Amino acid sequence: MRRTEPAAAAAARAERRARADYTGGVYGSLLAASVVVGAGTLGDFPRAELVALLLLTGLVFWVAHVHAQLFGARLAEQNLDRRTVLHVCRDEWPIVKAAVPPAVAVAVSPLLGLDVQGAGWLAVSVAVAGQVGWSVAAARRAGAPWGLVYGTASVNLVLGLLIIGFKLALKH
Repeated sequence: MRRTEPAAAAAARAERRARADYTGGVYGSLLAASVVVGAGTLGDFPRAELVALLLLTGLVFWVAHVHAQLFGARLAEQNLDRRTVLHVCRDEWPIVKAAVPPAVAVAVSPLLGLDVQGAGWLAVSVAVAGQVGWSVAAARRAGAPWGLVYGTASVNLVLGLLIIGFKLALKH
């Protein structure tokens, strides 16, 4: 005979899974890696420009995702009020948060003795590590079995390695 889970425990588990949505973090990390790869030749202040490009791109994509949530799916379901707008803004904020570690990596790269090219590689590496980290955090927080945790980490690592492969192929 199968034991049924108490309602409170089931509700707590459902809430934990709902809070485990790190999609924005995974997406934002992939976006940050793509920004670094696609940055190409920068101007007179390449590090500052790359930091600004990472953060501003994260902000623009955050606004785009908030807009899509509010006026796409949400508009049909409920009225827009301040609480809903703030909730969606908070839910999508990991897109911006994911751009911060690669931007910080670029900013501190001179302290590590890296040239601009080295700073780009460091930023891509940090972004890919973030992408894998966000996916693992989401899986663990949702209570996923270890096989699924390893699976999502592997898929995100392969996606990150594809971005790195593109950087190598573009040679800029």
